[in-house]
Amino acid sequence: MKLDLLVMTVHPDDAELGAGGTIAKYVAEGKQVGIIDLTRGELGTRGTAETRKNEAAAAAAILGVQVRENLGLRDGFFANDVENQLQIIRAIRKYQPEIVITNALDDRHPDHGRASTLVNDALFLSGLRRIETILDGQPQEAFRPRLQLQLIQDKYIKPDILIDITAFWSIKEQSILAYGTQFNASTDDAEPQTYISNPDFMESTKGRASEFGRSIQVRYAEGFTARKILGVKDIFQLF
Repeated sequence: MKLDLLVMTVHPDDAELGAGGTIAKYVAEGKQVGIIDLTRGELGTRGTAETRKNEAAAAAAILGVQVRENLGLRDGFFANDVENQLQIIRAIRKYQPEIVITNALDDRHPDHGRASTLVNDALFLSGLRRIETILDGQPQEAFRPRLQLQLIQDKYIKPDILIDITAFWSIKEQSILAYGTQFNASTDDAEPQTYISNPDFMESTKGRASEFGRSIQVRYAEGFTARKILGVKDIFQLF
């Protein structure tokens, strides 16, 4: 299956938090959209890898994506090495997405920036025909997406582009809350409280979307960065 948009991020829930509205928007427009999680999030303080797997499946159903996979890299300890690069290259060549969104360039969680660099390097290498990969016994063709964007996650980074997600905020919020072990935990929960389980975290997520939205005169928006200068064919389509 060829995808129009692939969100490739390190932890289950990163895609929903950073790009859930954008995902829902393009699904609604009939685009082929997928999510690939690099790790199972097994080092998370709350829940388990198995509960996170079930939550990720529930969130994917809410968003309506055509594909969700997990590459099973080692949470917290993955390296930007040949083995992991080749896993990502196989996935990119399998789905041939036009656009890839990955983690923030730099963030509070060290996995985010490292994952962004890993995906960036693998995307370039995926376009080199002399790197040979096999999937299901068949050789894959070299392929490189035409655009790569990065999320803006915990650390504030000035966006290079904002996408209006006003009509899709509710879906984004539902997809995040599908991770019931991670967000909006009650105070009598037996598991340890964390930075993201506090209900204030969801309020700050909504506040960030509102702040971005105000910048382009809409209610809610998601922001992304680009490693290259972006261009448009028609400036009259800009906000």
